[in-house]
Amino acid sequence: MQHWFTYPNIDPVAIHLGRINVHWYGIAYLVAFICVYLWMSRPAGRRRLGLTREQIQDFLFYALVGVLVGGRTFFVINDIISKHDASFYLSNPINFIAVWNGGMAFHGGLVGVLVAMWLFVRKHPGLKYIVIGDEVVMMLPIGIALVRLVNFINDELWGDVCRPDHPWCLRFPSAPDQGAFYRHPSQIYEGILDILALPVLLVVYRLRPKDGVVAWTWFTLYGITRSVAELWRQADFTLMGLTGGQIYALPMIAVGIVGIVYCATRPVPRTEVGPAFAASK
Repeated sequence: MQHWFTYPNIDPVAIHLGRINVHWYGIAYLVAFICVYLWMSRPAGRRRLGLTREQIQDFLFYALVGVLVGGRTFFVINDIISKHDASFYLSNPINFIAVWNGGMAFHGGLVGVLVAMWLFVRKHPGLKYIVIGDEVVMMLPIGIALVRLVNFINDELWGDVCRPDHPWCLRFPSAPDQGAFYRHPSQIYEGILDILALPVLLVVYRLRPKDGVVAWTWFTLYGITRSVAELWRQADFTLMGLTGGQIYALPMIAVGIVGIVYCATRPVPRTEVGPAFAASK
């Protein structure tokens, strides 16, 4: 069987500036945050949120801290559980926070952002938690897809071993078999699934549903895409036939559907103008 691709071995460091190395990982997060900022700071977004551009920038700082703390914490916990070895971190505590070497758990980052949103809303009375959620999630498919592309560049989160008749599979040099077997490029699979959620969100958003429907729609979609992508991804650990990722993702589908129904049927009108804009009129 002739395979179509070979692993490109792209340098994980995008830019070398003397002793400073700019990683693709950092660039992906930067682009993702820029996309979220541009979406939230557009006139319609600022009007609905009732926030200035400076306040949106303040929120993104909260979100960045939440992503880093939550994402890294969950990654370290998962890494210790899957490898049954805490000595890597205990022998050199700097490894607990070494996000510059990669290693972030999406669900941990999500929890971190949810906490950051709660803290930010407390500073801005009248701003609805679910409204800021509607606006934040719109650009998440782009950000997640970019991070999955970087996972491919970094030669991590490999897929399961392929059948010989799958010509699109590749040999990953850093995989446990050190490239002896062809594997599914599951990072690319998941990135494609994630980006496909974007047009769905745009259609739902344009329908102007009640507050929270957009946020819960993304929540549900991510649960679906992650659960499907895990079918080809090498699992860190399994429980009752489910991968670690599916254990986190499958409940998101049920919770998301309940959230959509609850928000859509509440006798509360959609927020069109945030409190700051309403007060200024």
